[in-house]
Amino acid sequence: MAIMAKDKKKLYSIGEASKICNVSTKTLRFYDKMGVITPDYVNHENGYRYYSDITLLKIPVIKYYKQMGFKLEEMVELLKEESYQNMEDNFRKKILELNRVEQQIHKSYVSVNDWYEMIREAKLVSAQAVQPVCIKYLPTQEYAYLDQEFSYNYRDAVINIPWTDYLSRMNCYITGPVIMEYPSIQDKMSGNCHTARIMQRIIGACDSRTNILVMEGQLVASIYHVGGYGNISESYQKILDYIEKKGYICGDKSIERYVLDYWASEIVDEFVTEIIIPICKAV
Repeated sequence: MAIMAKDKKKLYSIGEASKICNVSTKTLRFYDKMGVITPDYVNHENGYRYYSDITLLKIPVIKYYKQMGFKLEEMVELLKEESYQNMEDNFRKKILELNRVEQQIHKSYVSVNDWYEMIREAKLVSAQAVQPVCIKYLPTQEYAYLDQEFSYNYRDAVINIPWTDYLSRMNCYITGPVIMEYPSIQDKMSGNCHTARIMQRIIGACDSRTNILVMEGQLVASIYHVGGYGNISESYQKILDYIEKKGYICGDKSIERYVLDYWASEIVDEFVTEIIIPICKAV
């Protein structure tokens, strides 16, 4: 029940304040501890806290500040502010902070969604008994890349420690599958390829534009290879035969896009790799 203090203000017990403002008594005690809202009166005999109407009106303000992302420590300063300029400064700082959080959440969302789509892609591919060759157009895309030695150790090539270290140093966020570009199709097929370029799509801006590649849109022939890498040359031969049969020509380079690999599974027979070869129509 509300009581009358010596100054004749109507005061509410902590239980009444809890019901009126729809917050727990535990929360009100915590607000008191943090200095956000202090009781107007405390009975020193039993420790009961009492709140005035004016004090309770701070609770909706606190709820709104909480919705905006302010921490309790920040609310203490906001509730004390008497200057519009100081309040403006605090809100400007919060906007900058939330902008950084928003960007990080966006990067995380894109990465998780891309990984999910890769799993779905691998599932659909694996359901096909035969993998056909297709002709498609790859849109322009921006990648981070690093040129490295290659020894046909696919685990080390795909889960690549020098690559991840480089991305960390450059503060570069990447997403999507690991992509390897090989300088010679024939060398790759014959086991004589010794260099490769690892690439992944970037999200946002990196601290440095070094080793950033804009791959222009291009026409390609593509085939999915399901399983381990020991017989991947068979899929290469199938796509090369198709290119020749359909009257296309290709250059020296090939791309392998690792849709399902050591990042997600240890079951080699379930691996899915897309082989991509840039082509053009013979004149």
